[in-house]
Amino acid sequence: MEEREEKVVFERPKSLLPVVTNFCPGCTHGIVIRLVAEVIDELGIEGQTIGIAPVGCSVMAYDFFACDMIEAAHGRAPAVATAVKRVNPDNVVFAYQGDGDLASIGMAETVHAATRGEKITVIFINNAIYGMTGGQMAPTSLPNQITQTSPYGRDVSSAGYPVRVCEMLSTLDGVAYLERVCCDSPKNIRKAKRAIKKAFQNQIDGVGYSLVEVVSTCPTNWGMTPTDAFKWMDENMLPYYPLGVYRDVKAEGFANAAEAAAARAVDCPIVVDNLSEELRGAISSKAAVQDAMNKAQGGAQ
Repeated sequence: MEEREEKVVFERPKSLLPVVTNFCPGCTHGIVIRLVAEVIDELGIEGQTIGIAPVGCSVMAYDFFACDMIEAAHGRAPAVATAVKRVNPDNVVFAYQGDGDLASIGMAETVHAATRGEKITVIFINNAIYGMTGGQMAPTSLPNQITQTSPYGRDVSSAGYPVRVCEMLSTLDGVAYLERVCCDSPKNIRKAKRAIKKAFQNQIDGVGYSLVEVVSTCPTNWGMTPTDAFKWMDENMLPYYPLGVYRDVKAEGFANAAEAAAARAVDCPIVVDNLSEELRGAISSKAAVQDAMNKAQGGAQ
């Protein structure tokens, strides 16, 4: 009988350690952790990657990734990532954060790292609740959503409205790439992986700050079965947090975030007068292209 050569079609990524994760059934943290590890493998950067794990359900990420990891104080992952990247500019640095960490106690670090255009990659898990600390209301909790600290539902008259992180960061000049994804189906998992890979590739190419937001479930703190949690996410979270690309300077025709920022400030003399020759030439060509497009659209009308 002829022996057939076995072909490996699926295996654990080498950047993912052979350990059991601590995530609850139905939680998508485990899926995202694996996607990040797959991307690190495919880009061949495990030996030069440094991950930052803060407080929250992401706190144990250092047990799962084979790359170097640093534990940060609650909310301070972007600040730590900034320091690591500036000291080691040739390394690939990523922060893995939840919504309570990134959008609450770490909001200042998040906004300022983004507006400075730090060349880091951020993976942001948005499950609309504080997970590890026991199910309190988060900045992303939906209006009327019941949590441990909003037992009658989030009252927007006193607690305000949820923070839409991608929409907010898209207004900042330092941002190169923002995309919101989810992992509720094989199709969407593949889309999420492409977004994560692009965010890492942007850093390798020096494009600028990149963040991928993953709309996720938290069956334990939502008080639901995994199946019901995914249904609740699809029916409630996705209409409030629409999936899609919120910023992509390369798709807009720019080489990096700095070039895109310069183009947006083309009518501001104090900005333009102090630009490098490279940036000045880039924005002048972009302005010419935009002018031609405007004239063409005007002629069509």
